Amino acid sequence: MSGATRTIDAHVHLWNRAVGRHEWIPRGGPLDRDFSAAEVRLELDFAGIDAAILVQAEDSLADTWFLLGVARDHDWIAGVVGWIPLDHPEAARAALDALVGEPALRGIRHLVHDDPRDDFLDLPEVRASLREVASRGLAFDVPDAWPRHLDAAARVARAIPELTVVIDHLAKPPVGGPDFDAWRRALGQVAAVPNTIAKFSGLHLPGAPFGLETVRPLWETALDAFGPDRLMYGGDWPMSVPDGGYQATWEVMRECLSELGETERSAVLGGTAESVYRSQIVRPLWPQRHETDSIVADYPLNIR
Repeated sequence: MSGATRTIDAHVHLWNRAVGRHEWIPRGGPLDRDFSAAEVRLELDFAGIDAAILVQAEDSLADTWFLLGVARDHDWIAGVVGWIPLDHPEAARAALDALVGEPALRGIRHLVHDDPRDDFLDLPEVRASLREVASRGLAFDVPDAWPRHLDAAARVARAIPELTVVIDHLAKPPVGGPDFDAWRRALGQVAAVPNTIAKFSGLHLPGAPFGLETVRPLWETALDAFGPDRLMYGGDWPMSVPDGGYQATWEVMRECLSELGETERSAVLGGTAESVYRSQIVRPLWPQRHETDSIVADYPLNIR
């Protein structure tokens, strides 16, 4: 496609079950296997996408190191959104220190929708860690924020204006539900905070057929709220596999994007991601691993 210097899928997952447990995966279903960089590269090539951001799918440092290792081997991986223990500031700082030598690290994410704490993003410990994340030039992704965490994401963005807060999957809109208008209002309140971004991604939603009839109104809502310069396209592969896979998803998303002018489309398909997931890790030295292992090892890395 013409437009941006390179097109970027800002939301791709890979996992290796020998590395992480990924307990959320339904056993015996189409996601219950490993997904590799070679496999998604074929999908991206077919869709004409140049690069991708890998995003964590488990709250563990093992998963983060796995993704960073994959990124070292593939120059088409534009960055990694990993995980650190945000509710333990000392361990979070230690983990970030250990990750300094990994230039592919561009953001941090926590599976807030799987965490039992409704107030996770408002915890003082989490806020302290997020200030540290911001000081390292890293973005913060918030997955599946509706309904428990979307208002809190706006509060985080207001409280830490130097932090870029990314709302994954438009917060998972409740299509067809009685709270749809409440989601729309809450998304608008997030968008009113200038250091927020949204991902046009992950819109295979419960009870709603995936197609233009479902997706276009969500796209229009997001475009009105954020504008193209604060939106990123994400294929959310392999989460799309049960619903037809990457290409079926891309066709619907591309149809929505085709309604934009070339400059605006380039922003959503690469420019915004290039800006958000820039590499600005400010500490130059790689610390000895033993300086951090004892702190991080004591933290429960998988919260379910």
